[in-house]
Amino acid sequence: MATGRSHRPATRSRGIPEATVARLPLYLRALTALSERSVPTVSSEELAAAAGVNSAKLRKDFSYLGSYGTRGVGYDVEYLVYQISRELGLTQDWPVVIVGIGNLGAALANYGGFASRGFRVAALIDADPGLTGKPVAGIPVQHTDDLEKIIKGDRVSIGVIATPAGAAQQVCDRLVAAGVTSILNFAPTVLAVPDGVDVRKVDLSIELQILAFHEQRKSGEETAAGGGAKAAAAVTPPTDSSDQGPDGDVPAVMPA
Repeated sequence: MATGRSHRPATRSRGIPEATVARLPLYLRALTALSERSVPTVSSEELAAAAGVNSAKLRKDFSYLGSYGTRGVGYDVEYLVYQISRELGLTQDWPVVIVGIGNLGAALANYGGFASRGFRVAALIDADPGLTGKPVAGIPVQHTDDLEKIIKGDRVSIGVIATPAGAAQQVCDRLVAAGVTSILNFAPTVLAVPDGVDVRKVDLSIELQILAFHEQRKSGEETAAGGGAKAAAAVTPPTDSSDQGPDGDVPAVMPA
């Protein structure tokens, strides 16, 4: 059961910083795209640009993996794909359960990227009896009454919560009690978990709110810029044709 303590990430092996771990999937995605194009090697600058980080940070991250590349050649793409995949634990099959098969849960079940990245959707679970037995993405939905049996039977260590906020903590507690030690939380709430359990939270509404903040700021800057132009026009005296000289030029000395 949850202890009520705030989530603390489990200690990482080999002393790799959490920030570096968070960037490894970005490098892997960029490297996989290069591999699919049969690109044999890549420089740190090219890979950093593709991953959206600076090259100095990339080289520092790779030093934790013991990979330093070859001067004048760069990094071997296939070897880095293997090295990062191994470090992330993607060289083995990870069974995953998704709890909450509403619109979001069904969309996650239909996502084709899990299998190609080392994750197997072992079960879909929902509290609605009307969904029990109905296939989603070719997998029959099972009732939450069987959650513990499913977790232990498939030796699941990763759970995905896509339930409403009010049900998320109870589902989390049951997952943890059954042996799940890593949770991806899509519910709009903060989960309390015991030490040794990792939680990653995905809140789409928060991301949209952050984008709204930036849009509002950009709009304010544009308004301020427009106001400054109007103010500049207000202090510049208009040129009247009666004040111009015979050739249309403004006289050096304006008439009193």
